[in-house]
Amino acid sequence: MDAIRRELILQRWNVIQHELLPELKNEVGALTPKLEKVIHTLEWVRIEEFTASTWCRVGRPPCERAWLANAFVAKAVLGLTTTVGLIERLTVDRALRRICGFPLCRKLPSEATFSRAFDEFAAARLAERVHEALIKEHLGDELIGHLSRDGTAIEARERPAHTRGAAATPAPAAQSSLSIEEETAAPTPPVPAKKRGRGRPRRGEVRAPAKVSPIQRQRQQRLAQRLEDIPTVCDRGTKCNAQGYKVSWNGYKLHLDTADCGVPIAALLSSASMHDSRAAIPLSLISAQRVTNLYDVMDAAYCSFALHEHCRSLGHVPLIDHNPRGGMKEEFEPADAIRYNERTVAERSNARLKDEFGGNTVRVKGGTKVMGHLMFGVLALSADQLMRLRQ
Repeated sequence: MDAIRRELILQRWNVIQHELLPELKNEVGALTPKLEKVIHTLEWVRIEEFTASTWCRVGRPPCERAWLANAFVAKAVLGLTTTVGLIERLTVDRALRRICGFPLCRKLPSEATFSRAFDEFAAARLAERVHEALIKEHLGDELIGHLSRDGTAIEARERPAHTRGAAATPAPAAQSSLSIEEETAAPTPPVPAKKRGRGRPRRGEVRAPAKVSPIQRQRQQRLAQRLEDIPTVCDRGTKCNAQGYKVSWNGYKLHLDTADCGVPIAALLSSASMHDSRAAIPLSLISAQRVTNLYDVMDAAYCSFALHEHCRSLGHVPLIDHNPRGGMKEEFEPADAIRYNERTVAERSNARLKDEFGGNTVRVKGGTKVMGHLMFGVLALSADQLMRLRQ
């Protein structure tokens, strides 16, 4: 089920095609299909409405941030791998320079200016805010049938962070109010922990609570706390591919919720070693704030009773492939098996993001910058999928 107002999309497409493009052709000359795609994407996302000027009338005025933001969106659409390549393309392509907003009579900003602007955009989560507004505007009032959830590997050019154990990392010294003699005295030896006995506890015995799983702990937290608990440092991850072989990489994981129409609804970045199921609850809550869907479709990595209960608490029907874990595998009902086939849209979104919109060419370091780079690609992918709904 996918109830999307196609007439509104056609109306916006006709305005761009018959009014905006002829004016640009008269100004800069002929436009290639790729440049027309850049124009459509920029007109759909309208990222300039979310940028603000930082000049306080003191010193040299900075470069217009709206022009730079348009350039980074064009970089994702054109598949340019580096900022240097983007500057070279803007230098030789007068039409692209004018489309992004740069005046033809002025010199282009330097690479350092582009780098500083990208740092500002990543820290302010510019692409994420624009993507959220785009989804709420076009799909917020629509009914989405299936929301497919999946995580994909993101390779990064940085060393993985080595986490040390609790024994190797000493705790910070707390401020003490003891006297000097008491502080210099020999420390008391640590009391060994009493081994927990088997069976029921004795009368008056107090035992430590059992270890709570991350999913159960997430169900008792707020969304902000859940997002803080998700690790975002670069480390090493391992997973099985479609052929059943284990593959490892250094970097991160990008978790996406994708609608039936192929539009990414929400995105979340985590460390490569984090299990996919830990991103399910916060990602589902973010998606529930933006769209209304009926089914949550996930693979066997998300098989958990807690996730089934969480999906039902949101009013959704969970379609999660069963993980036998050494036992007998439970198959879907015939109708549910047909609906589960809709999950292939998540694989197509991941593939398009990597192959066409810069997901395979991450040249920045740090979780914040990596998320900013990927979200420009997700933003361009969302606009492209929305434009395809006119057909």
